[in-house]
Amino acid sequence: MPGLFVVGTDTGVGKTVVTTGVARCLRRRGQAVEVCKPVATGAEPHAGGYLADDTRRLADAAGHQDYHRVTPWAFPVPAAPPVAARLAGAELALADLAGHVRRLARPRVVLLVEGVGGLLCPLTERETVADLAMVLELPLVVVARRALGTLNHTLLTLEVARTRGLRVAGVVVSETSPVRDQAEETNVAEIAKRITVPLLALVPYRTRPFETEIASLGRVDWAGLAGA
Repeated sequence: MPGLFVVGTDTGVGKTVVTTGVARCLRRRGQAVEVCKPVATGAEPHAGGYLADDTRRLADAAGHQDYHRVTPWAFPVPAAPPVAARLAGAELALADLAGHVRRLARPRVVLLVEGVGGLLCPLTERETVADLAMVLELPLVVVARRALGTLNHTLLTLEVARTRGLRVAGVVVSETSPVRDQAEETNVAEIAKRITVPLLALVPYRTRPFETEIASLGRVDWAGLAGA
């Protein structure tokens, strides 16, 4: 199935900003898109269930409001998915998560899957986000926050991907806050020097990140990377 799996080097690094930006780029080019974030935590009550803001934004970027299709498992507690599920009296299963994603796959449609946290973030009682990525076999887009420590986090993420045999399409660096010092000014160049996959884009800081197009993402051949 043509698609990409968007993962972060940490939580709050801008995965949803990148995923929605890529979805809009693809749709603007006439490419059909499907989006999925199988699990979301920290969700708010909505229509008898729960809805996360990330899910709402992903659905909007895909051009519909079928929130359950985007995120079939949403929980109110802002914790790791197995913890949030346990506190809600539920249990997540890797086969169920992967099965839902696969049911969204269609010929000539790029499927964008957004993970939770980083590759080793717990996803079920036994498995991690990396295990879901292995089952789905989609190329990874690694989103790294432009901040102190990002070199280590990025290289660790790429090392986990390598040891698990996961394909990495490239890295996107995301500015979640204004650049403040020399460490942050220089770390994008340092990342580019030290990784063996493409540095795809730098997403600049913006106070309202979902309100405007992201030009740097528009210069990437996302359909080609997704195998469409």
